[in-house]
Parts: sequence; structure tokens; C-alpha cells
Amino acid sequence: MVATVLSVSNATKRFGGLVAVNNLSFDVNSDEVMGIIGPNGSGKTTMMNLISGALRLSEGSISLDGRFISSLTANQINQRGIARTFQLVRILPSLTVVENCMAGMVFGHRRIWGDQARYEAGKLIARVGLSGKEAVPVGSLTYIDQKRLELARALAASPKLLLLDEWLAGLNPTELQEGITLIRSLREEGITIILVEHVMDAIRSLCDRCIVMAAGTKIAEGAPDMVLADPEVVKVYIGEDI
Repeated sequence: MVATVLSVSNATKRFGGLVAVNNLSFDVNSDEVMGIIGPNGSGKTTMMNLISGALRLSEGSISLDGRFISSLTANQINQRGIARTFQLVRILPSLTVVENCMAGMVFGHRRIWGDQARYEAGKLIARVGLSGKEAVPVGSLTYIDQKRLELARALAASPKLLLLDEWLAGLNPTELQEGITLIRSLREEGITIILVEHVMDAIRSLCDRCIVMAAGTKIAEGAPDMVLADPEVVKVYIGEDI
């Protein structure tokens, strides 16, 4: 029997008179990669913020492993096993690469400290392609390397569920393929992933299922090839390459 890791039920988020997410429901299963796609402004990042606790729901509920997390703080949700990257990279600018990664362990799901945290951080830094840069101040990293570091820090929290918000955006073709391979390997290790992405090759390659959002509402859900051929989805993507 497939276990449900995350359940979103009738999620709604209002900002004054603007409904950014409107009565959205979906489940994410264990070891699955679920894509969330849609045009700019459709509510994708808002949904990620609701799952991670950066925003509070106006209505509805979100549960992780059958336990409601909607009322928890972002830090509490992280400690329950949800980690994320951001559409705009968020790192700790006064720290080095290894210190940023260690921070994810200290405050994350497993709460690792000291020499063990430094050792584990080194392995994650190598995994994302930053070997040899452990002592580098993060402010001197390129944008792409900052994205790699942010992923390493998210993985340092030992998440059950990893939220990737346009992590593949801005990569060149070689970096994109490396990124797809890395995400696939994380899934093979048993990490459940929600992927917000505009790179449709990645959606097709990585996702078991995806949902399509438009104006805060879910308009389609299913296997990527089926969803991307849906006439309503094509209509909202007119003028964009899918």
C-alpha cells in the first residue's frame, strides 16, 4: 500500500481581496516526485510557502504523515521533516559554505552537532558539486553555486519531504542535466519531492504526477505527458513553450 506523506485539503490563501490559492487539494505519496506547474502568478510559490510554514492558511488544512502541521511555525515544520529551497536563493551571507550546510543539520530534522555535523556537511557539499569550497565565504559564490549550497543545506536537515522551488532555473544545459540526475538520485534514496518548475523537460523527466495551477486554482492533475496535452493547460500556457 502506498503511504501518503503530505495531504493538502481545501487549501485557501487570501491576501486582502486577492485569493492567491483557491480551495486546492492534493496528496503526495512516499518516494514520489510531484510537480506543481503553471504560469507566473498562478500561486505555485504561495503553495510552497503554505506547506513550509512561511505563510498561514486562510482556510483548509495540511498534514504530514497524517498529523496536521497547518498551525506550526516554519521551524517546527522543518523539524518535522520538511525542507526547501527558495525561488530567490536564501543563504547565510556571513558564514562559509560548510557553516551554512551545518546550520541545516543543527536546526533540522535530525539535530546533528559538532564534528559529526561538519563531516556530514562535507559529504553533502561534495554531492552538490562544491568540493574544495567548504571554507569559501558564501558571498563570493556564483549564483549557481549559491543554489547548489541552498540545496545542500536543505538536504542537511534530513528531510522526509523536499520542496524545490525553481531550483533548476537559470542552469545551462550541462548543469540542467546534472541537476536532473541529482534530483532523480534523491528520489531513489527515498526522499519525497515537490518540484515547482518552468523547465518542462525536467517535469517530464522527473515527475510521477503534476498539478497545474492557474489563478490560484488547480485546473489539471495527472501524469506529465497527459497533463501537458490537456487543452485547458495548453490554453493557459499560450505563448509559452511547454
